[in-house]
Amino acid sequence: MKDKGNEQVNDIQNTLTAKTRQWTLHDTQWVLSLFGTAVGAGILFLPINLGIGGMIPLIIMTILAYPMTYLAHRGFTRFVLSSQKPNADFTDVVVEHFGPIAGQCISLLYFLSIFPVLLIYGVGLTNTVDSFMVNQADMVAVPRVWLSGILVAGLIAIMLAGEKVMLRAFSLMVYPLVAILLFLSVYLIPSWQVPELTVTSMSSLTSTLWLATPVVIFAFSHVAALSSFAHVQRRHYGKEATPKSEEIVRRTNIMLIVFVMSFVISCVLALSPEQLAQAKAQNVSVLSYLANATDNPFIATLGPIVAFIAITSSFIGHFLGARESLVGMLTKSTKLSSRQAHALCVLLLFSSIWAVSIINPSILGMMEALSGPVIAMILFIMPMIAVYKVKSLHAYRGKLSTFFVLATGTIAVTALVYKLVL
Repeated sequence: MKDKGNEQVNDIQNTLTAKTRQWTLHDTQWVLSLFGTAVGAGILFLPINLGIGGMIPLIIMTILAYPMTYLAHRGFTRFVLSSQKPNADFTDVVVEHFGPIAGQCISLLYFLSIFPVLLIYGVGLTNTVDSFMVNQADMVAVPRVWLSGILVAGLIAIMLAGEKVMLRAFSLMVYPLVAILLFLSVYLIPSWQVPELTVTSMSSLTSTLWLATPVVIFAFSHVAALSSFAHVQRRHYGKEATPKSEEIVRRTNIMLIVFVMSFVISCVLALSPEQLAQAKAQNVSVLSYLANATDNPFIATLGPIVAFIAITSSFIGHFLGARESLVGMLTKSTKLSSRQAHALCVLLLFSSIWAVSIINPSILGMMEALSGPVIAMILFIMPMIAVYKVKSLHAYRGKLSTFFVLATGTIAVTALVYKLVL
């Protein structure tokens, strides 16, 4: 009887292992979801922010981009999956490992790191659609109060429709985004110029790399969707969730580096250092600058389309994280039920994003500066501290990857603080 029971357990474990090894549509949809969360409107400014420092720093950051992003996101996913509770989200995990007071503070910081990005995307999406309707489609401008309300409500409706609808929406958006990025990378090849491969001094190179580290980290960050992602993988794969999640995160980051950095390098090679400086001074996206500099109507048309798809996909991913963290804090600090907290959370997020989209403030730089250090601490530093504090993560102590992620996070935080006080 005992042998029969052991055979049943072994059969279940073998089934889980086979299921984990097999790549499914579920896995592909989550790769696209994480990719879409990472590729926001910031990709259109990334070539300018990275390329302005010269070709040598760009090459170095391209080499470092994959280990920086993959190892950090893998560490965060491991942290979320380290909980003993099967249905734990990020807020549950931090309370479990760091105590109720510290856990609530970390959860609040996590929410505050994501919430400003939602406000930015609400404003950016409204401006992008309004500009496209008026300038490219020759339509009459819709009153901003109605346009922003419809757009924000539509995006939130996708979230409320459920996981399957959300993943399907990501698939529909990310495929054309990848295709356009690849097409633009190849389209710009005839405009490439021979780059200057010179470095003024080692101190100058070090300073450039130091200040560029946060740019690369946050351009590829999809931490906002990782808690929900880990929760779904635990439900879907059970005890095999960790290796499967790591595989999905690895493929996501390979996809990000290949497509995004190809686009970045192609744009940088198509523009001179002086043109990149002009684009930064004008505070316009790289596609807007290329369209104006080359008088190319084709690029001018593609620009708003890329911005719309990128903002929309990234908005959905960040809304996942903001909703989850806010619901967690409300249920732990009030007597609201999960259902009541969820309804209140959606109402608060919709109202605030809609209000800011109507007001249309210039908040991009300020919000990035405020949320940036917090993201670095939560994505890079906190999970590595947990490696030495949480028993289930002790196996990763002393690993080179642990020290690398911790060092990268420290560099990012110091660079961001330096930019704030400069």
